[in-house]
Amino acid sequence: MTPHHLSGRPSRTTAAALVAAALFAGAALGLAPAAGAAPARAAAIASSSSGPTFHDIPGSGGITLKGNVFTPAGAKAGDRYPLIVFPTSWGMPQIEYLVQAQKLADAGYTVVSYTSRGFWLSGREIEVAGPPDIADVSSVIDWALAHTPADPARIGMGGVSYGAGISLLAAGHDKRIRAVVAMSGWADLIRSIYSGRTQHLQAAAVLGAAGQITGRPSAELSRILKEFLGSDLAKEQDMIDWGWKRSPAAYLDRINQNGAAVMLGNAWGDSLFPPNQYADFFTGLTGPKRLELRPGDHATAEATGLLGLPNDVWTDAHRWFDHYLKGADNGIDREQPVQLTSRTDGSYEGYPTWQAVGAAKETLPLSGTRKIWANVDSGADGGVIFLSSVLDQFAKLPPMASIPLLPRSFAAVWQSGTYGEDRAIRGTAKLHTTLTSTKESGTLVAYLYDVGPLGLGKLVSNAPYTFHGQTPGRPFPVDLELFSTSYDVPAGHHLALVVDTVDPLYIEHNPLGAQLTFSSPASDPSWLTVPLREK
Repeated sequence: MTPHHLSGRPSRTTAAALVAAALFAGAALGLAPAAGAAPARAAAIASSSSGPTFHDIPGSGGITLKGNVFTPAGAKAGDRYPLIVFPTSWGMPQIEYLVQAQKLADAGYTVVSYTSRGFWLSGREIEVAGPPDIADVSSVIDWALAHTPADPARIGMGGVSYGAGISLLAAGHDKRIRAVVAMSGWADLIRSIYSGRTQHLQAAAVLGAAGQITGRPSAELSRILKEFLGSDLAKEQDMIDWGWKRSPAAYLDRINQNGAAVMLGNAWGDSLFPPNQYADFFTGLTGPKRLELRPGDHATAEATGLLGLPNDVWTDAHRWFDHYLKGADNGIDREQPVQLTSRTDGSYEGYPTWQAVGAAKETLPLSGTRKIWANVDSGADGGVIFLSSVLDQFAKLPPMASIPLLPRSFAAVWQSGTYGEDRAIRGTAKLHTTLTSTKESGTLVAYLYDVGPLGLGKLVSNAPYTFHGQTPGRPFPVDLELFSTSYDVPAGHHLALVVDTVDPLYIEHNPLGAQLTFSSPASDPSWLTVPLREK
């Protein structure tokens, strides 16, 4: 099949306009067109091609993957250039990476982007980064080596969101991959949308709706979503097994054995894939690695780069590929491997390990007893998916609550003393308490607030926790990690821990009329540890 050429190299303004249109199209209301049959073998791309060229790329199982190719301008027959493969994000068409692909081609790369299977015009059904998706990556690499000036010894993978997860999984299955840049991805799918044994309602609903609009969910995916949102406990282990098979953390040993250099990027407020699971995965990597965490929500930290605007995430992605695929001595390998940006002041901080991020600890005792009624939203909430973290990213306006006005019948509240100096919270706050419920099942949500002199609290972090099968009236211990963050508490402020039972972000499992009692026995005191940057 002859590739479809665009006349000349498009301007970056045109490319950015196409990508912007794709971003809006990915959220448009309309069913994705049916996919076509597998294509005939494509003709080799001419070495003089300046791209992009659009192709039907054979995927695994004989399906068609819609893709595009950029090659360096002026490439001659016999030239070989490092290859970068970009699978698209969830719900996005193949032009998602057009701007960045052009920039990389200008820098001497062959770049292949393709629409992930089940979406838009690519074949078959959505497998959610299942084995067929991983096999697709190897098929695309095979095709690129046969039809483009790609160097088989210098192959990289990259992507945002779904493309990031697929890239990490592929690095554990295809030894040819030497470098990966995974932006706003996941390492553990279950810890992402089922953390604390609690369904992340808004996250799952957004993913499910986007899949229906832009693709063709498989029968398995439809069943899993139905059971997940329907709280079918009888199917819980099946769902966990399904998610673990699609988690890069399950293949950590293979990824380490294959030796790819891995750069991870995520946002503190990622509504789909909270940063805790990415940080733990980073810690387990033994090869060259880098972790970058910034303010924002899912994919918002790198979104401007997709439009061709200056973007630190994409700048570092290029540097990562340049060093590990081209051997450029650009210093990225000598920088601290953990790079953080605070939500409050925007400055960069480097650390040698994730453990060093919050090396200092402050332990706040949670003394006394608090009893609350379930089923009522106290007014303490984690916000709205995307909107709240974007407001935090660009306007420094996280979700807020008036701590003195929270009804104590529905919200358990503990407060620290007023701080005489700034506190730099870095990392993962951890809660330990003793809980007694009047019912065998229930859900609680913990919130950590930065509280000003007037009692207005700004949300620092939160996390849900669900229990099943407990004996009513019998105390049991609860240990909960809040979502990792980087937040500076000003002098004159204090911290407040609030626990209630209802949050629009999550599905709650509190039977009608349930009561929760939090206590701090002398033999097992309750506490909250807050990680702090060392001075």
